[in-house]
Amino acid sequence: MDILIYGTINSVALALYALGFAMVYGVSRLPNFAHGALYVLSGFITWTMLNSLGLPYIVSIVLTLIITGIIGAMIYQFVLIRVRGMEISEIIASYAIGLAILEGLRWGGFRGVNYTLPAFIAGSTNIAGISVDYQRLLVVAIGAAVVAVLWLFTHYTRIGLALRGMAQDERAAMMLGIDSDLMAVVAMGFGSMLAALAAILLLPLGNVVVEAGYNVLILAIAVCIVGGLGSWMGAVLAAFLIGFAQILTVVYLGAQYQMVVAIFAIILTLILKPSGIFGQQKELEERV
Repeated sequence: MDILIYGTINSVALALYALGFAMVYGVSRLPNFAHGALYVLSGFITWTMLNSLGLPYIVSIVLTLIITGIIGAMIYQFVLIRVRGMEISEIIASYAIGLAILEGLRWGGFRGVNYTLPAFIAGSTNIAGISVDYQRLLVVAIGAAVVAVLWLFTHYTRIGLALRGMAQDERAAMMLGIDSDLMAVVAMGFGSMLAALAAILLLPLGNVVVEAGYNVLILAIAVCIVGGLGSWMGAVLAAFLIGFAQILTVVYLGAQYQMVVAIFAIILTLILKPSGIFGQQKELEERV
């Protein structure tokens, strides 16, 4: 029962890590390697607003989401737009931005384990004899709501339909008058806000540390590769596969092997099915 409960919680956390990365790549085919840095940055922004500015928690959360979304849009508008279409340059540029953000935070004094965010709801409860924090239950509930809202947004709003059109066929969408760069800016902004939301939900379960940015980036990439780059629902399914695999590994082998599972999933997917579970890229044998 503990594997079922904590496997579900871990899977939802992985989905929250990856949804922003999947959205940006799905719409603009841009691998945002600054994703993990934006996750950590939003945690420090929230902490600063709470502790240095003394703002209420809900106000800090809303402002953090807005600020992180603007930062993500600016990263595309002023940097990534200049290298879009050059795959290696996209990776180098976005990773360099992420590295600058993380090391800038470290240089600015945000190091150690002194920074924490309060839980939304303190305390815990028992489910089938297993103790579970209310914050973790909230992560599952809000994570499910985020996936549902994202699906509704991309199916029933003009902006969402435009994003889907860009993800499915960029040239056809442009012929219908959809601005490719504008949609990429919107996707980058929304993707950054999703990274911030994941941070606000998950960082109260631990400390806000710079090193988390690198781990979040690896996990997001693993989920997106296994699910299929560009497939949002594939990312959710892959999150559950990797999430339960990680919990089983923790139970039977040890917590130190948790990240190994994600890296092994990347390698195994690239060997057996390079396009991922629901990916739309051509299979290796088709390209050869």
